[in-house]
Amino acid sequence: MVKNSALLLGLTLVWVGMAEQVSAQVELNQGDRVVFLGDSITQAGARPGGYVSLFRQAVDDQFGEGEIEVIGAGISGHKVPDCQKRLDRDVISKKPTHVVIYIGINDVWHSTSNRGTSTEDFKSGLEDMIARIQAAGSKVMLCTASVIGEKTDGSNSLDKMLDDYCSISRDVAKATEIPMIDLRNQFLAYLKKENKENRQNKVLTTDGVHLNANGNRFVCKCMMEAMGVKVIKDPKRLLRHVVMFKFKSTASKEDIATAVKTFKALPSKIEAIHDFEAGTDVSIESKSKGFTHCFLVTFRNEADRAIYLPHPEHQKFVKVVGPIADDVIVVDYWTK
Repeated sequence: MVKNSALLLGLTLVWVGMAEQVSAQVELNQGDRVVFLGDSITQAGARPGGYVSLFRQAVDDQFGEGEIEVIGAGISGHKVPDCQKRLDRDVISKKPTHVVIYIGINDVWHSTSNRGTSTEDFKSGLEDMIARIQAAGSKVMLCTASVIGEKTDGSNSLDKMLDDYCSISRDVAKATEIPMIDLRNQFLAYLKKENKENRQNKVLTTDGVHLNANGNRFVCKCMMEAMGVKVIKDPKRLLRHVVMFKFKSTASKEDIATAVKTFKALPSKIEAIHDFEAGTDVSIESKSKGFTHCFLVTFRNEADRAIYLPHPEHQKFVKVVGPIADDVIVVDYWTK
């Protein structure tokens, strides 16, 4: 039961609400080095399941593993002035061919505690970083900030201010003639369609700011489109996750059947699962050592496995099978 290959990294997100498909603005080539500069969103994005990690896997699929180096340079709490201070150390010293600047949330958000960035410093800071990166021989892409609250009726307290700062980013990109990834508009378009309940968070973010699994995939999709990275139908390798259970002698057939049914339902609930198989032991060698049930879960990459393991639906299964399992074996391996 392989998922539709056209889905981005196994995710069934409906890309509705976008005014138009974003065309590639940058062409990547083997040997390139891409640095993502930002705040906590980018710092978390470099972890398994984050947008930077997902982007890295996508370029590995397209160009070959390690042929394009992808580096996350995000630090929690950072604003434009902070990024300016560490630009040489964390970006230019890496000798990137491409730099993606995804900043602006904290410049606005921290204004609530009088620690924000003035519009003048925000604009001049972006211009300074762009000039220094270009002087070092690298190409730059600038992103607008995404959201501080996911409500769609304009009632997020910082909507107006965030929009003003995003307008500055757009103006800077236009004036410096660099590509722009308008995450703000893309987030708003998606939320307008998908956040019918006008929720503050939990659609693309965990808390109204920081990305959840869907948000990381959404941002990765935006980055991929802007940089011409394709979704490869047949990845060069897949990650197999083998799980075998030995059940307690006190476990009833009904309890075991419930556990098996719960496990088999996971592919329809967890989009990170690329493929799934299950079966019971029919060996004639009598070497199963009491392990009767085997499940084979396939992922496209480690990032998808990192989404799967703590996923609420997977954790529900763990609670179902835990009381009746006598032992479990888990083996993961890469196909070639």
